[in-house]
Amino acid sequence: MTTTLFTGIAELTTHAGLGTDAEPATEAGAGTLADAALVVADGRVAWTGPAAQAPDADERVDLGGRAVIPGFVDSHAHLVFAGDRAQEFAARMTGTPYSAGGIRTTVAATRAASDEALRANLKRLTGEMLRQGTTTVECKSGYGLTVDDEARALRLAREQAEAVTYLGAHVVPAEYKDRPEDYVELVKGPMLDACAPYADYADVFCERGAFDEEQTREILTAAQAKGLDVRLHANQLGNGPGVQLAVEFGAASADHCTFLDDKDIEALAGSQTVATLLPGVEFSTRSPYPDARRLLEAGATVAIATDCNPGSCYTNSMPFCIAVAVRDMRMSPAEALWAATVGGAKALRREDVGHLGIGARADFAVLDAPSFIHLAYRPGVPLVHRVWKNGTPV
Repeated sequence: MTTTLFTGIAELTTHAGLGTDAEPATEAGAGTLADAALVVADGRVAWTGPAAQAPDADERVDLGGRAVIPGFVDSHAHLVFAGDRAQEFAARMTGTPYSAGGIRTTVAATRAASDEALRANLKRLTGEMLRQGTTTVECKSGYGLTVDDEARALRLAREQAEAVTYLGAHVVPAEYKDRPEDYVELVKGPMLDACAPYADYADVFCERGAFDEEQTREILTAAQAKGLDVRLHANQLGNGPGVQLAVEFGAASADHCTFLDDKDIEALAGSQTVATLLPGVEFSTRSPYPDARRLLEAGATVAIATDCNPGSCYTNSMPFCIAVAVRDMRMSPAEALWAATVGGAKALRREDVGHLGIGARADFAVLDAPSFIHLAYRPGVPLVHRVWKNGTPV
């Protein structure tokens, strides 16, 4: 067994002991060590502590006075697609409101694309994410909407993503426009049968213009019967039943959570369902931001993810999303970092990533900065100096 000692760490954020604890660290509180060191053995964290107390190791890496943070866990992304919707974005910036209907534009392009083209785009996007410090990625289907195209999307996603989600219930495709119930039957029947072997989760876009409460309930029930865990697009475009359904079904996460009433917040706070906030979407659609402060103060578990997709949010930068969450969602820098690491891991029901406690997977990012606070303090600046995954530099 080879051990590697990392020294020259100005600030080490481990979130140690917080991997299974919903309480985020504060800037001055648990989980952050100044003048620290880190030992990695066989791809796992073996020791953390003050540099002066560091044990001997086989190898030594000097990080030159930089900060170290856990690798980001992006628990919501749509990366298997083809085409471009830049003109739709430009129209939104001049006053056209966002609606779910634009998804069908990407569906047409994705269906027409080859496996090679989809794979190349997926690898490009996940490569960008890794270079920005994201070491664990969830990826959904949802741009195929036929049995073969959804199964293809999940098969390709499995090549690059650690968590894969079946989202046949993204929108009703054009060919089923006048018979949506027939499409629901397809999603919860033959399509689910074809996709379940590749998927960890099933998801539904429970929203006006997509799937209503009854349809969502049918699809989630079928997915759970097939052995899939569930998550849910909920309350993005307005108040609705999504959050309550997510909690009722014990979903791993309710994602978006833009429009919440008191009962929604109470339900999330009293459950194991993570409220996954996607600040890049609100930035890219000029929509109201979720009230992260209310969720946190109520005791809900909050994650941050990018929702990288070609329509409503074409960014895969977790540092950018952290900066927006701090600036516009009233999260502290520590809360936002926790949400983008431990929070994302909890949204995927993972305990081995998102923190640097002893035994955790050695996934971490080295910042060209003395503190993680610079992720929000210096928005838009490429601060990630280097990334390690499974204890190996990438």
